[in-house]
This record gives sequence, structure tokens and C-alpha cells, in this order.
Amino acid sequence: MEADAAGARLEERWRGILSVHARTMCELDRVLHPYGLGASDFEVLDILASGPSEEGEQCRVQNLAGRVHLSQSALSRLIGRLVKDGLVERSVCAEDRRGVWVCLTARGRALHAEVLPLQRAALARALDGDGREPAAGTGRLSPGAGPAGCVLPPR
Repeated sequence: MEADAAGARLEERWRGILSVHARTMCELDRVLHPYGLGASDFEVLDILASGPSEEGEQCRVQNLAGRVHLSQSALSRLIGRLVKDGLVERSVCAEDRRGVWVCLTARGRALHAEVLPLQRAALARALDGDGREPAAGTGRLSPGAGPAGCVLPPR
């Protein structure tokens, strides 16, 4: 009986984590969409913008893959879109022709700087507190928030 209760609590915590993640991603997509970005797009720009300057602010795609939680093929498609939009540039690694580097363009850096405060504010709204129902008027996402915030027109 106690094991069943512990399992139910564990399952409830897990579902709570998934719910917070889904609501947070929806909120990020909602605020970034007017700028032509999604949450994963921003994540790549953010990682590149905060990269070590001694590497010329380049990052190996292989290193990005471990940080953005996308499959290699999904990351490759995302980078392709960012290149097409003029936000990042791709280059082949001179030492290892199999390696690919990616770096922000001036346009990518400017867009990142413009949307960074919006992304951080969305994170604060979504993640502030303990995830329980907010006090009225706080504007923070609640566990009961529906998927309406996730419905976006196509890019």
C-alpha cells in the first residue's frame, strides 16, 4: 500500500514536471513567434551569444546538440533555417572536415539582444514560484493553463 502511494506521488511529480515544461515552452513560443523564432531557435542563438569569445564565438554543431535537447537531424534543420534567415553562418572545421562550426551573424546577435528580455520575462512568468495556482492578477502561468497559448499560425 505504501509503495503504491509512493509510486503515485512520484508519477504526480513527473507529470507536474512535464506540465511545467509544456506550458513554459508554449509561453516561450508565444512571445518569440512575432520575431520569427521558436523556443529552440532562441536557445541556439542564446548559446551562441553566450559562447566563449576566444573561439571567435563559434560553436561546433556537435557541442550544440548536447545542449539544446534536439536530435541531430532536428538541430541540422533548425540551423538550416537560421542560416536561411541570416541569423547564423555555418563553416567547415579546417582541422576536421567532418566538423561543422556555427556562429551568429550581426543580424542574429541584434535579434538575440532584442528578444532576450522578452524570453527572460516569459521564463520568469512561467517558472516563478512553486508551480501552484498563482494568486489572482499575478500573470504567472497556472497548472490548469490550457493549450490555447500553444496555438500559433505557421511560420
